[in-house]
This record gives sequence, C-alpha cells and structure tokens, in this order.
Amino acid sequence: MKTIDLQAADNIRALAIAMVEKANSGHPGGPMGGADFMHILYSEFLRFDPQDMSWHARDRFFMDAGHLSSLMYAQYSLLSKYSMDDLKNFRQWGSVTPGHPEVDVERGIENTSGPLGQGHVMGVGAAIAAKFLQAKFGDWMGQKIYGFISDGGVQEEISQGAGRIAGHLGLNNFIMFYDSNDVQLSTMTDEVTTEDTAKKYEAWGWKVITIDAHNHHEIRKALTEANAETERPTLIIGKTIMGKGCVTANGEMFEGHCELHGQPIGHTGADFEKTILNLGGNPDEPFEVYGEVASYYEKILEDKHIAALQVKTKETAWRELNVSDAAKLDRFISGQLPDINFSEIAQKENQATRAASSAVLTHLADKVENMIVSSADLSNSDKTDGFLKKTRSMQKGDFGGQFLQAGVAELTMAALANGMALHGGVIPVVATFFVFSDYMKPAIRLGAIQELQVVYVWTHDAFRVGEDGPTHQPIEQEAQIRLLEKLKNHSGDNAFLALRPADSAETTVAWKMALENDKTSTGLILSRQNIKDIPAKGNRFEEALLAEKGGCLVKAVDNPDIVLVANGSEVGTLLEGAKMLEQQEGLKVAVASIISEGLFRNQASEYQKSVIPDGVPVFGLTAGLPVNLEGLAGANGKVFGLDHFGYSAPANVLDEKFGFTGGNVFNLVTTFLQTKNDNSIAI
Repeated sequence: MKTIDLQAADNIRALAIAMVEKANSGHPGGPMGGADFMHILYSEFLRFDPQDMSWHARDRFFMDAGHLSSLMYAQYSLLSKYSMDDLKNFRQWGSVTPGHPEVDVERGIENTSGPLGQGHVMGVGAAIAAKFLQAKFGDWMGQKIYGFISDGGVQEEISQGAGRIAGHLGLNNFIMFYDSNDVQLSTMTDEVTTEDTAKKYEAWGWKVITIDAHNHHEIRKALTEANAETERPTLIIGKTIMGKGCVTANGEMFEGHCELHGQPIGHTGADFEKTILNLGGNPDEPFEVYGEVASYYEKILEDKHIAALQVKTKETAWRELNVSDAAKLDRFISGQLPDINFSEIAQKENQATRAASSAVLTHLADKVENMIVSSADLSNSDKTDGFLKKTRSMQKGDFGGQFLQAGVAELTMAALANGMALHGGVIPVVATFFVFSDYMKPAIRLGAIQELQVVYVWTHDAFRVGEDGPTHQPIEQEAQIRLLEKLKNHSGDNAFLALRPADSAETTVAWKMALENDKTSTGLILSRQNIKDIPAKGNRFEEALLAEKGGCLVKAVDNPDIVLVANGSEVGTLLEGAKMLEQQEGLKVAVASIISEGLFRNQASEYQKSVIPDGVPVFGLTAGLPVNLEGLAGANGKVFGLDHFGYSAPANVLDEKFGFTGGNVFNLVTTFLQTKNDNSIAI
C-alpha cells in the first residue's frame, strides 16, 4: 500500500506526463523526477495563503528549469489553482498553461522562466529584497525563497554570479533544490561536466546537503535543516531518476534514459498507458486527482490558510504598534512614490549626463527609501556613488543599506534586479557602462517579457569614451536596446523605455520618467564627457519636461526649411551646426531632441507633426548606427552615423575624425538639401 505522500507524488507524475502526451510536446522525464520534492515542499514547508495568493509576506518558489512547467501545473492543480481543462490545454493557444511558466501569481507562478540559469538568480534577487524589507520592518516578515534548478541551470555561467553573491551575503533565507538526475536533453551529464558541484557551492559559502530525492524522509530532513540555517544559503542536491515510474509495454521499468527528457514518453521505450497504471492512475482518464490525494490536499489547503492567518495576526499586532512604518510598508508594496520635487535638484552647468544622474541619485537617496542601487564594480565611474555616499552597502548580517556591490557580473546583477522587482516592495536600479549592456540583454529581455520596473543606468554612451578603444565604445548598442521600444509586451505597451538625455535638465526629467514608469523597465543612456546645456528661453527644467512626450523641439522656428534630429550628446552638435546654417545660408532650422522614439511615436499625430512636420526635410545625427534615427528621418530624410567600430584616441580627436562637429553638420546638411537623394549617409 502506497503512503499518501507517494500517492500524491505519483499523481503529480501522472498528470505531468498526461499533459505532455496530449499536447504531443514537452518534457516529461524531469517532472517525474522532481515530483517528490515538490509535493513535500508545498504540502509541508512553503508558507502561502491559498485564499490570498498575492499576500506580500508569502514564501516564494522560483523555477529555473522552465521546461518542467508541467511539474508546476500538476502540483498546483492539487492546490486547486489549475483545473483539469487547464491541464488538458497545456501548450495550446490562449491557455493558462504555456510551455514554459509565465508570471501568474494568483495561480502560484512567481516568475517567467525558460532561458536556463535566470530563474534561480531571480530567486536570489527576491531573497535580497526580502532581507532588505525584513531589516526595515521586522522579523515577523521572515520569508523563505525556494529555488529549483537543473543540470542546465547549474552549467549556465550566470549560476556562478548567483552562487558567489548569495554565499557572500549569507542569504540563509534562500534554499535551492538541485534536481541532479545525470541526464540532459541530448546527452548524459558526464559527457559535458565532471565538476564537483557540492564543493563549488561550499567554496562560495553555501550549506550543501545531498539526498535521495525520492526518499520523503530525506527530503523533509534536508528542508528542515535548511530552514534552521542561520548563516548560509542552502543547496539541496537531490539525486533523482529521469522518468521515475516509467515502464514499458511489458511492465518492465524504463527509467533514467536520456530520451525521456524532451518528448512524450509514448515516443520512447516507455508505454504511456502502462506507466499511468504503474502510477496508480486510470489510462482511460489520466487527467484526474486521485480520491485520497484530493482529500489530503483539502486538509493541506485548510492548514495553509490557518498558518497564514497566524502570521497575519502577528502583522496586525505589529501594525498597531508601528503605525508609521506600516503606512510606509503599504507604500512600498503598492509602488507608490514619495513626493519628489525634481525641479529643486541642483545641476552644475555643462556637465556630463552621468554627473547629472549622480546629482539626481544623491537627491533620491534621501527620498526613496526602498530604492536598491547596484553597480558592476563601477560606482565611481557610472556615478552611482552619489547614492552610495548617502547610504551603505549591504553586507552579510546587515541588509539595512540600499546599495548592492554586485562585483563584475552584469548579467547576474540584471537578473537579481528582475528578482527584486518580482518580489515587490523595492525599486531596483543597476548600473554599468553602456557597452556592457551586451552582457545584460538576456535579463533585459526577460524583464521586458515580465513587465518589470527595473532602472538601468548606462554610462559612457558613445565612441567618446575615447582612449579606452573599440571594446569600450558603444556603436550598435543603442540600436539593439531601441528594438525593444518597437516591440509590444502582452499588455500592449512598448516593452522597454530607452532614454538618452541631451543635457542635465533632460537627465533629471529622464529620472522622473523612469521612476514613474512602473509598467516596464527603463534604460538611462548617459555620457561620460561634458555636454553643453541646451539654451533655454525660460526655465530649462520646465522646458525639458516636454521630454516626457519622448521628444520635443529644443530650437523652434516657424515654417522650418529643415529639422535636425538627434538625442544625447549629438543634440548640442546639431545646435552648433544650426547656427552656422542660419548665419551662412540663411536657413530656418529647427532642432529636435528625441529622447525616446518609442515614446514619441505613442503621442498624438498632431504633436509628432509639431516637432517633425510633414514635407520638411529631416537630417539626423547619431553616434551609433544610422538606423537609430532612420525611422524619424523618414524615406526622404538622411541620417549621419557610424557603420564601423571606434578607435582608441581622445574624444575630441574622434569627433573630428568621425565628423561629429558643427562644421560637418553644416557641410552634410547643405549637401543634403542640394541633392536630396540618398536615404542615409554613413562614414
């Protein structure tokens, strides 16, 4: 007679393979191996309220191995969060059971996962956010963050950054299960790695426990020890069997085979119907919750709700004694910003926009108490040190600071920020050089899919980095980032907001836009070199507020002969060229700063035409690829940009060599107006 726990685990296995079989697509073997751990975790350890799934003080479960989505849906169906019809529609159009899990907190899905490695890093980020909030509001919050990783996730390089940081910070609230089954999609693991995973994590400062993850007693013991750990994150290496419970048509066991990983088991040496029978199910109706399991989980759901109410009672008592902090916590959780008067932020004249950003961050450090800023070992260069000087770095045992020193780990840092945003209650900011956004793009994309508020501070925005040479000079990066502005997320909004301000005032406004943008991530693209302030007719900050429309005229004239378009550093160069065109050619020249084409294109047609009128020639100047501005210039316009990598030389020399001067703007525009032929010019 099977114990109720084994019945439940087998029920999860049966539902998982039934989903894959019906969809004729998916990964059945891994869910069969991980079912025992999931059942014990959710039935006995994970703190959540079935009647209030978005409860802020719940424990979180972060799946790294997104291909094991059928394991999650099967487990959550026992928790009454998915119907059998939901499971039958696995991987189908319009279903709530997509092929890889997508954020759906009400059903228990905390993160979107798919690209291996990022899921558990987001879990580490959530653990950091939980520690931060606990330090501010008390131990009653005391959340645990659980992760689930596979061999592929451990192999992905991002796991090194997460392992190092979690160990260094002593994140004892992070517990990760490693489903170690010796099988990958196309090979056995011993064909690709011989590392000692346990020793690796121990070297990073983790507690490591190795268990038979089909032995429920060992699973309980490991989870109990992990929850009792006070100094370290815990890795539970669970030795599992790929395709646990599979049998052939003759009833012989067929487990541990590579072919069980990524296709329906009916396409392998296993037999689907006989396997369902072996797992205690009915082959004629494989989508069912076994009677005893259903009754058992009804009791579990009751117990979970009661346990959650006990924690909520503690919170209520805390709130009565800490009215001000309780109100602050509510603001944090809701995402409500404090009152910030951006107009009062003092900016020096003609400074680099990274320095202007530093002035804003210094101001925000006193205003936004739930902002966590991180830098990839560049805080004194990306100027996030303006924020750091007003707070302190997080350290093991002290999460009261608001600065995370990530070290040289851009991708890890970005994925951590996604996890912080998923946890909620904090506003994550990450900073590095713009060229190193290349290392961050997998996390930027996943943040865009999940619609997360993360602020990216990217400095050293162009070839004017100069002497550091082509490896440090962004050329194609702006074009890559702005592609996300042209992509819609599932809510119908632009998937990303990229802002490249033209001076200090626009930088202040860009920060205002970033903090108020709680729908998507925002990237601030900032200069290393000083930039002349845009001449103002009145109050420059008030005029720069027009940037909130994505773009505006910084030099307006009636009935212009030509409109010059740029963003960032190049706006000042256009103004120099415009002056020469007016003085020497008698032209009427308008100049537009388009801080974000994506946002600008969202404005009413009338506004867009007020900035770039129909029928007027348009000339664009960009320090990156011409495609950055070709959409704004239109078919009859021209864009001058770069079609090659940079060179090592002082910034002013590169400006001269590459033609980014007012004089060359004059030459290019006069030639353009004379010829009106080519769609773009590239040097």
